[in-house]
Amino acid sequence: MNDFENILYEVNAPLALITINRASVHNAISLATLDELHQAVSLAADDDQVRVIAITGAGGKAFASGSDLNEVANRDLRKGMEPIVQGLASQLETCPKPSIAAIDGICMGGGLEVALGCDLRICTPHSRFATPEGKLGIIPGGGATARLPRVVGRGWALEMMLMGDAIGAERAMQIGLVTRIVEPDELLPEVRKMAEHLASFAPFVPHFMKLMVHEGMEGSIKSALAMEKFAQSALLQTEDKKEGIDAFLNKRKPEFRGR
Repeated sequence: MNDFENILYEVNAPLALITINRASVHNAISLATLDELHQAVSLAADDDQVRVIAITGAGGKAFASGSDLNEVANRDLRKGMEPIVQGLASQLETCPKPSIAAIDGICMGGGLEVALGCDLRICTPHSRFATPEGKLGIIPGGGATARLPRVVGRGWALEMMLMGDAIGAERAMQIGLVTRIVEPDELLPEVRKMAEHLASFAPFVPHFMKLMVHEGMEGSIKSALAMEKFAQSALLQTEDKKEGIDAFLNKRKPEFRGR
């Protein structure tokens, strides 16, 4: 355990679980909370025990209700141009280890943008999602205008951002915003199950898959396909590739070493 004021950080290999711990304000993300989230993701990224990072919210009512509006109210142009939530989402996106947003309840505004930075998103049936910034006279500033259409498509991204209304778990599943819906008491066990499954792969595999998808979507299909072949060719030279194929052919469990 580490000494944070606004989050909880716990490693139980292969999973590092980061919990936004401000339940009294529906886990609103203050700048101090954001700084601690950055630190926790860095700790997890540098920890050899950790193969998967998960972020969730305390209290059972919210993943994160958004950025702390008491701070946003006093935010000027200079502060508004800083990465803030964008920076955390980018950190999660570029981290070599896969990340999961475990959503139980409200996931809106800056909270949704943190979740969009994660590679996978799962939620409970009572979870609700929104980008309500337009109702406050602003637009999303944590990456939603760029990441949301890449996840759910332009149509649903514009529906959510322009209308500002919340959607439920089933709709979120339908449009691809989340990939699994589980009951609240199954949320963290499901995350652990996913983490253990991901940890069974060679360590390079999730890293390369993330890199190919995130970088590949930024260029042409031809450049993405070429990058994929170079990446696969690199992995073909690893000891883990030889181990994986030998284990499969001999019907045994592979022992990957990250080499």
